[in-house]
Amino acid sequence: HIDCYCEIVADKRNIVYNICRYSNEKTTGRLLMSKILMLTTGGTLASAHGENGLEPGLHSDDILNKISGLTEGFEVDQEELFMLDSSNMQPENWSDIAQRIYDVRKKYDGIVIIHGTDTLAYTASALSFALQGIEIPVVLTGSQVSIENPIADATENCRAALHMAASGCPGVFVAFNRKIMMGTRASKVRSRSFDAFESINYPYAARINSNGLEVNPAIKSKPNQRCILRKKFCTDVYLLKIFPGISTDIFKHLKAMGIKGVYVEAFGIGGLPFKGRNLSEAIGQAVEEGMIVAVGSQCTYEGSDFSVYEVGRQV
Repeated sequence: HIDCYCEIVADKRNIVYNICRYSNEKTTGRLLMSKILMLTTGGTLASAHGENGLEPGLHSDDILNKISGLTEGFEVDQEELFMLDSSNMQPENWSDIAQRIYDVRKKYDGIVIIHGTDTLAYTASALSFALQGIEIPVVLTGSQVSIENPIADATENCRAALHMAASGCPGVFVAFNRKIMMGTRASKVRSRSFDAFESINYPYAARINSNGLEVNPAIKSKPNQRCILRKKFCTDVYLLKIFPGISTDIFKHLKAMGIKGVYVEAFGIGGLPFKGRNLSEAIGQAVEEGMIVAVGSQCTYEGSDFSVYEVGRQV
């Protein structure tokens, strides 16, 4: 039986942070370092200048050497899965990451994934569904600037990821700019700022401040099911952002393409045109023919309610 507890300690620079350690019934009183696996996939954090611009160039051992000052209090292993700009990340890669995590999850107290920021939120969400019931923290992070740059945000993001990975809180998370977000709620909302990610319509899972790593009590509960790997992803899906004048024939074309599911980003709190061009009717027809259609809002914050307006109730 393993119990986890956090103790607040100060490093040599008097920076307060949380380190989670583990005690075993057979070794009562002996503190053990949290064992963390760092998986690298490329991204800006690992980038270097190439002939055609920035490209992944630093390997997992290079990155671990760069953050060696952060790993005191942890036992960190590293493994390189890919060397990809995250724009090249595909669902097949999600499957590989999920499989690797599933295979090694019982050997580690937590896992950190170094990932490019542009599709980091997609991967975090995919892993959240692929690894439901995961018993340990899986934390994705990256940076807006290469870790080789002295002003990079990479070091601070890696620090946050390591400490969340050692927190004992199970689930998939994103660590960025001293904020910890649920993997299904994180979204990249800024293209250049170090404050690139936000938790959409949901509280932060944790924050790092002068008190250390403050974890939202709501996420501390252990999973009530064993971890089941679901690594098959359907790619016959489509994201449709509507606009004034959109053709109702779009769903006929999507069906001809073999698309099985569509997520429609509607206007405002929830509105679809039904006069002039009846998109609501086109959606209904697509659903009758077997297509799965989900409808939400184009607005990032505050959600949707299709019961408010006539243009929403037509769906």
